[in-house]
Amino acid sequence: MKIKHAYKRQALIAYLFLTPWLIGFFTLSLWPMISSLHLSFTDYNLMTPGKWVGLQNYNQMFTNDDRYIASLKVTFTYVLLSVPLKLGFALLVAMLLNKGMRGLGLYRTIYYIPSLLGASVSIAMLWTKLFDQEGAINRILSIVGIEGKPWIASPQYALYPLIALTVWEFGSSMVIFLAGLKQIPADYYEASSIDGAGKFRQFVSITFPLLTPVIFFNLVMQFIHLFQSFTPAYIISGGQGGPINSTLFYTLYLYIKGFSNYEMGYASAMAWVLLVIISVLTIVLFKTSSRWVHYEDGKG
Repeated sequence: MKIKHAYKRQALIAYLFLTPWLIGFFTLSLWPMISSLHLSFTDYNLMTPGKWVGLQNYNQMFTNDDRYIASLKVTFTYVLLSVPLKLGFALLVAMLLNKGMRGLGLYRTIYYIPSLLGASVSIAMLWTKLFDQEGAINRILSIVGIEGKPWIASPQYALYPLIALTVWEFGSSMVIFLAGLKQIPADYYEASSIDGAGKFRQFVSITFPLLTPVIFFNLVMQFIHLFQSFTPAYIISGGQGGPINSTLFYTLYLYIKGFSNYEMGYASAMAWVLLVIISVLTIVLFKTSSRWVHYEDGKG
């Protein structure tokens, strides 16, 4: 009886400590999500009560909204190009830093700073100046005899500065890769060297297989993060996704619909579609991970 009473007392204390988090979760997370789901089936403009329209918002997205389809294409292109470039560059830098150079802590800090600053308004504005027609990038290219491009003003090139900015924010992925590289026993490399394996063979047979859990983690996190990118596209395009929808990220178009056009019901529907897209892609990554992710216990 005393043990049962002590157990209930411990459970009560635990729930007491969890109460602030539970209140925050139900009032600031769960309830807004439920409200957003309800709004996605309404015609709501902030000024008048929402009018129930059923699946009309979802139907309009895929059948009668060319800008929505354009935002999907731009976002998928951006993510599919940015993720491998960013992770590849982060892994390359991590491998260079893993050589045991002096001042490793300083280099690691310097390379991590862009991850803290990359999504800020000030950096996005600086990026706009760098890739302007008369900006530093074109001046550097002219020095080596390459003609500069109208990076931001041209629909053909406007997405590239945003991809470059994303790759520049490689610091967080680099730190995670570096931690993973530190966990690989040096004995593996020594044994492979005795057997005559070169650097490339060591990377293919040792580094990459043992690093796949870390690569998988970074891959999932970057997919989720980049599908939600907003600030750089908003600043560089002036909040309109131009020129000719070439930088119209999904989240930017959601913002335009919700906070410029006051179509809150439509914007809520867009938000739920984005949640479904991210969820499906995450599930696909997890389902396919068993084919290429290798763990020490032999599973996967």
